[in-house]
Amino acid sequence: MPDYKAPIRDLKFITDEVLGIHQHYASLAGAEEATPDMVDAIVEEGAKFAERVLAPLNQIGDQQGCHFDNGVVTTPEGFKEAYQQYVESGWPSLSHHTDVGGQGLPESLGMMVTEFVATANWAWSMYPGLSHGAMNTLELHGTDEQKQSYLTKLVTGEWTGTMCLTEPHCGTDLGMLKTKATPNDDGSYCLSGTKIFISAGEHDMAENIVHIVLARLPDAPAGTKGISLFIVPKFNVTESGEVGERNAVHCGSIEHKMGIHGNATCVMNFDGAKGFLIGPPNKGLNCMFTFMNTARLGTALQGLAHTEWAYQNSLAYAKDRLQMRSLSGPKAPDKAADPIIVHPDVRRMLLTQKAFAEGGRAMIHYCSMLVDKVKAGSDAEKEEAETLLSLLTPIAKAFLTETGFESANQGLQVFGGHGYIADWGMEQNVRDCRISMLYEGTTGIQALDLLGRKVLMTQGATLKAFTKIIHKFCKANDDKALKHLVKPLAALNKEWGDLTLKVGMKAMKNREEVGAASVDYCMYSGYVTLAYFWARMAQVAQQKLAEGTTEEAFYKAKLQTANFYFDRILPRTKAHAEMILAGSDSLMSMDEEQFFLR
Repeated sequence: MPDYKAPIRDLKFITDEVLGIHQHYASLAGAEEATPDMVDAIVEEGAKFAERVLAPLNQIGDQQGCHFDNGVVTTPEGFKEAYQQYVESGWPSLSHHTDVGGQGLPESLGMMVTEFVATANWAWSMYPGLSHGAMNTLELHGTDEQKQSYLTKLVTGEWTGTMCLTEPHCGTDLGMLKTKATPNDDGSYCLSGTKIFISAGEHDMAENIVHIVLARLPDAPAGTKGISLFIVPKFNVTESGEVGERNAVHCGSIEHKMGIHGNATCVMNFDGAKGFLIGPPNKGLNCMFTFMNTARLGTALQGLAHTEWAYQNSLAYAKDRLQMRSLSGPKAPDKAADPIIVHPDVRRMLLTQKAFAEGGRAMIHYCSMLVDKVKAGSDAEKEEAETLLSLLTPIAKAFLTETGFESANQGLQVFGGHGYIADWGMEQNVRDCRISMLYEGTTGIQALDLLGRKVLMTQGATLKAFTKIIHKFCKANDDKALKHLVKPLAALNKEWGDLTLKVGMKAMKNREEVGAASVDYCMYSGYVTLAYFWARMAQVAQQKLAEGTTEEAFYKAKLQTANFYFDRILPRTKAHAEMILAGSDSLMSMDEEQFFLR
């Protein structure tokens, strides 16, 4: 049976020793209560909840799925009870402002707990996960009255939230959306339309669901400039702030899908539902990006979650499964065969998962610390953090979900034929993981956003903000101990800028060059970014070993994994670099009709 153990030691290595999170909290306004003891206690309790409550429900959720009956959705056995325990323990309020009932702790601390929750049971974690994005949107763009009516109940977890963007005829191209919002005499709006693929759109886990909905006003301009954002509750809220009469929004059906069966993916029908405008008219997409950026980092975390799950379970299997003898001679002569962990190809798969899991963990928690600075840093810190996040968010979302799916497949592969059998949980991990490359914009959309909007439209300013950090690190650590890592990292860091310039020059003559290069550019960026984090981890491990430590094996494993990443994974950048520069001709020269000539 599959199992999950929260990687507390690895998390503390990354957050405490590599990223310096305690120094970060000491300098962060409003983070006074995030002392080392407090952080450790929260992480320990979050791990227990994930391991003991959520992980055992993961397969149950997949096997039972959600049940739909005439608009009513029932979640799998144990999901509702787990959510009540989650609420009673105060987890939803952890990283939200005290003014609305939150605990006021940093976003990055909440991300540590969320990692454990998400890895233990991704389908379950989406119910509170969608609420988190709704809370951030209301916190930044809602009125005081809206915060009092809706945000306070979302923060306690009594209510949950959703994000309603997609419609049957439009997914990524939100400029095509048709949902209408007509003004009512009382200042509210009447919303009519259909939204699809709404995760956690209907369920039995909370008494009310607050939908954050994109729609058009009657006089709205065409395209994305004419989109507004609305609050539409499942149940209208009384003057005293309690649940009132049912609103005219209902679940028409739930999708029968490849994975994440424990989370309801809903068709939501708005049949003259009462809603309330968030932010200025026709500026809804600007406000919604608060939600979407939260969701994109959350989906990046999904890639990490499936990588970690695959690694833990395939590692355990590889230590026990006996097959064949080592090519260099028996390693377990007293047994019928050697455990498969001795075989080079199995080690290749395990180390790939390990490198992506631990490197991805560093990337995610680095980004979450930038979110802290955006929320509570000085003006200069906020500006720098926003610039770095604008670059790293699409990289993290696209790269970590692509490598997460690769890792999930390798985890299954380690099991051989047993991986294809449901009992082991590995085929579920593959199915659950696949959606991550589609959520919140596909890999292609993230890549186009990265190269086109975040890099080229800023004349490379956002890229330079990060490559400068890498350059300073390489310059400070260009010694014999790390030279074998720093030298290739410095070369790739320079090449990253050179490739960007070359694509930009081509794009001045033909804009299709951006789309042709974007996915390879995004993956190249991901491999270089992860190399930076692995070099930082290696630097800390080297230092700890030099100082003397009782955890010698732990730090040596870090160095060995860093060496593996640089030797066996980072060379993928060479192929991506060639494809970045290959141009658009071989993609765009074929006439549409020729695709059908077979």
